[in-house]
Amino acid sequence: MRVGDALPPLEIEVTRTLIVAGAIASRDYQDVHHDAELARQKGSPDIFMNILTTNGLVGRYITDCLGPDAVLRKVAIRLGAPNYPGDTMVLTGSVEEVAGDTATVRVVGANGIGRHVTGTVTVTLPPGGAR
Repeated sequence: MRVGDALPPLEIEVTRTLIVAGAIASRDYQDVHHDAELARQKGSPDIFMNILTTNGLVGRYITDCLGPDAVLRKVAIRLGAPNYPGDTMVLTGSVEEVAGDTATVRVVGANGIGRHVTGTVTVTLPPGGAR
């Protein structure tokens, strides 16, 4: 792994099930993540994904690309455009820094209306590097 290396993109279909399941799994019972009518009453066109689901998907992206023995040390993300049902989020990444067995990867997740998530993930790689 070298600075500047690009990770392969990962397309994630944003479904109602994914949004609701992610909210339930992270114990986020805010109505905007499961009740479309109440989300609309609060000004959103539909339910939308919560940050904890996004955080989990970013972690999955890194370990899918770098292997199951990669250890996430720090995940620092910022949300932008919401992930609504029926859209697709495409995660991409590029290696920003490598120091010994540790790498920092810049991650961007974009959907049909813009960048849903941006940030960095610091990961420790197993001996021999990424798979």
